[in-house]
Amino acid sequence: MKVAVLISSRGSNMQALVKASLAEDFPAEIVTVLSNNPDAAGLEFAKSHNIPTEVINHRDFENREDFDQAISDYMESKQIDLICLAGFMRLLTPEFVNRWRDRIINIHPSLLPAFKGLHVHERAIESGARFTGCTVHIVRPEMDDGPIIVQAAVPILQDDTPDTLAARILVQEHRIYPEALKLMAERRVKIHGSVVKIEDAREDETSLTNPLA
Repeated sequence: MKVAVLISSRGSNMQALVKASLAEDFPAEIVTVLSNNPDAAGLEFAKSHNIPTEVINHRDFENREDFDQAISDYMESKQIDLICLAGFMRLLTPEFVNRWRDRIINIHPSLLPAFKGLHVHERAIESGARFTGCTVHIVRPEMDDGPIIVQAAVPILQDDTPDTLAARILVQEHRIYPEALKLMAERRVKIHGSVVKIEDAREDETSLTNPLA
């Protein structure tokens, strides 16, 4: 499976995906890393691993539709099968998402559908919740919406700050995003309406979706 990863900054989740893809038996190849930010630090990481990079600067376009069209054209030129969003800080238009329906996945630092949007860790702490976490999901036109592939839970400690909580969640993001990509590349993710079923799931894989794992 040919994969493109979209980033806007350092792309730590992109780095986790690249490292996982280096395994000989990994079923996906990351063939390009694209950024809307020419100064994104993650581009240098990709280059150091011999992955072609591309910059499509959103500031060069008059509107979101033209920007997304340029990205889509580039994806098609590379014959991309799957797009992974990894800290890509631009909202994709419904037209783009529908054009690539079921072929875009994203990671979000909460247990969706809770705490969609921004300032996630602050809101989780302020809510009094005892657990939060991260989610890899199929992208839909609505923000942070779509069938859930994998989740991992992280307890909220009494003395947590947004930064300490974010750091612990990031560890889990780096764990579950490669696993979700692997499941997608093996074509074992079956979408039934708004629910994902993992074909031939093993116990160690389904435990990744267990909120208490």
